[in-house]
Amino acid sequence: MDNNSNKAQVSLEIRPDIAKGTYSNLAIISHSASEFIIDFATVLPGLPKPDISNRIIMTPEHAKRLMNALIDNVGKFEEQFGKIDLGGGPKATFNLNDFAPIGGGNGTKS
Repeated sequence: MDNNSNKAQVSLEIRPDIAKGTYSNLAIISHSASEFIIDFATVLPGLPKPDISNRIIMTPEHAKRLMNALIDNVGKFEEQFGKIDLGGGPKATFNLNDFAPIGGGNGTKS
């Protein structure tokens, strides 16, 4: 039996404003007992602090599925295009105290 015939088909549609994407060169990941929160931000020279453009909230199970999908896709990318050089070793964490407080609860940017 063909294994592909048992897979559910998912039809997706993407709005043009979402399809253009948002650049991010920083992801801040935090978690509680019931969810993972990933804030995507952009750090650019001359800007005083990162600008968070998107927040994704997911269950721990979905976060682990995302992690596995990223591991798989990075492996496939490196097979096709070569190893990704992290320039001196990975820096996966940083001190949040290095950044100004995010959000003051009043919806204004400072």
